[in-house]
Amino acid sequence: MEEHRITAEEVIARIESKHVKAALNITPEEIVNADHRLVERKRMSALRRKLSERLVRAKNQTAMLTTFNEVDMSALIALRKKWQTDFMQKTGVKLGYMSFFTKAATLALQRYPEVNAQIDGDEIIYSTFNDIGIAVQTPKGLMVPVVRDTRGKSIAQLEVEIAKLAEKSRNGTISIDDLQGGTFTITNGGVFGSLFSTPIINHPQTAILGMHTIQERPVAINGQVVIRPMMYLALSYDHRLIDGKESVGFLLTIKTLIENPMMMLYDSPDPEQTLLGI
Repeated sequence: MEEHRITAEEVIARIESKHVKAALNITPEEIVNADHRLVERKRMSALRRKLSERLVRAKNQTAMLTTFNEVDMSALIALRKKWQTDFMQKTGVKLGYMSFFTKAATLALQRYPEVNAQIDGDEIIYSTFNDIGIAVQTPKGLMVPVVRDTRGKSIAQLEVEIAKLAEKSRNGTISIDDLQGGTFTITNGGVFGSLFSTPIINHPQTAILGMHTIQERPVAINGQVVIRPMMYLALSYDHRLIDGKESVGFLLTIKTLIENPMMMLYDSPDPEQTLLGI
């Protein structure tokens, strides 16, 4: 029996037939070559289009620079380990890192108001409040729900609200109001294993803090090399409004507060419990 080899033209003709196109739900435009390989073409979602527009606007309309530092997470890890059980029993959520960074950023924003400001034409808008957006990866894409008035919230209140907003983002019940506004943003690429990155400003804000994965590294302390859990921090900022001195000082404030969590409080008979809000 003579062997019959199917040609590329026959494959394309078969694919272009009405019955096959209907079964595969494809159009002729999706057929890109004659190598029996197809490329699926999907329309970008409204959320992805909006995010793309904002990212391009941030790159094109800001003088964005990024400064870096690293933070020793030892004290914070020990604090979480000590109080995790009590915290979960009283709040119903796990004690994470994001609430501490949100608290530290809130205090740093009060010291450096330019980082909490926005540019509107020839004017600078200084906000007397701190509304911090927390970037959350969802099945539909990146969302940035906003935690309002972080200045007056304890770690427990921040952790509960962050967990609630993250869950609403992931299950699709987040509202437009939850996503609007914000004077500053924090993003944590460390949850995906990112060691180092330069986050893009969430326009029209003027700065964004990037957290990264915790990695044990040798560091020099008091003339001795020791192994410590370290995290790289990145602050991307709009140089039109924020100078290098302010950006470095802001990031150094974050580092100092995270390495010394009790500095986030003033006076308390039991500062650890007061800090956690339990």
